[in-house]
Amino acid sequence: MPSGHATKELKAATVLVTGGGGLVGSRIVAQLSRAGARPVVLDRFDAYPHPVRDRFEVDRNAAEVVLGDVRERATVQWLVSRADFVIHAAAYADVAACTRRPEVAFAANVHGTQNVLDAVTGSAVKRLVFVSSASVYGDGAPGTVPRFSEDRPPAPISVYANAKVWGEHQVRLMLAGSGTEHTVLRYFSVYGEPQVPKPGSHSWMVPWMAMSAQAGRPLRLNGGGAQVRDMVHVDDVARATILALVADGAAGRTINVGTGVPTSVREIAGLIAAHFPGARLVETPMPEGDPRGGCADTRRAADLLGWHPTIALPEGVDRYVAWLKATPGVVPHWFTSPTASTASADVAA
Repeated sequence: MPSGHATKELKAATVLVTGGGGLVGSRIVAQLSRAGARPVVLDRFDAYPHPVRDRFEVDRNAAEVVLGDVRERATVQWLVSRADFVIHAAAYADVAACTRRPEVAFAANVHGTQNVLDAVTGSAVKRLVFVSSASVYGDGAPGTVPRFSEDRPPAPISVYANAKVWGEHQVRLMLAGSGTEHTVLRYFSVYGEPQVPKPGSHSWMVPWMAMSAQAGRPLRLNGGGAQVRDMVHVDDVARATILALVADGAAGRTINVGTGVPTSVREIAGLIAAHFPGARLVETPMPEGDPRGGCADTRRAADLLGWHPTIALPEGVDRYVAWLKATPGVVPHWFTSPTASTASADVAA
């Protein structure tokens, strides 16, 4: 839950959340609602080949839900004109999918972002929070576990990361000196219930592995699982995002949202396998664009937002597995098909 200051600032405020029907967006919407804000969702609801709208409880928590696309200029302008704040989380948010279909990544992540910025420029919106990604940092030196600070120059190694770098620069160019403040947040590896996997993705590691183990399938470790990830629970991510809307010191700043704790993919698999006796780990090739990884320098989030993560990875994995086992029907139908094991070959980064 956001702090008392954030709750006071957002009371009765209309907050447009693009991509509010996704995992992170829906958790942001839920916390905004509890803070007394009026969250408005713009989402296509087609990011998954299986229904998630009810699972993510979007309609329950949002004041208004608009089925639409950030590429629809008139829709974006209409919604922004009614908003006090904007959180731009909509994106083609999958490294593997962006690599396969760069033209879709461009349309959603570049053209869509430009539409949002065009609408916000000259509007009454107080602040826009742009959701970026730790993928903009690229890789550290081989054999090292870098701690990425916000001052490190971007070095993207994927189509997705490249689009996020462009978005960050465009936000600063268009909103600096305007009547609308801005904050850029770089999310590290987000996980947590009610996350479900997407086919052919090498993100969403925790649900892929947990559902594989529950189904008696091996947990696949790309490149042997030596990559390092900074796993941050979705509830903590949502809280940081809401704080970034109102924290005075966050205006015009770029802020990491991570735990600062590096964990190898193999270690994460071990935490999950401990819940499933007999679970097996297998090594698979490294997919294109999958970074070796690192962890966040978290000092700026603490100093500017007063934010610290509250859910450590072992607790978060325990929570996810408990939710998975207690929630009938959460496993997508495609995941249990005979071809699912092939689809999961890219998983575990």
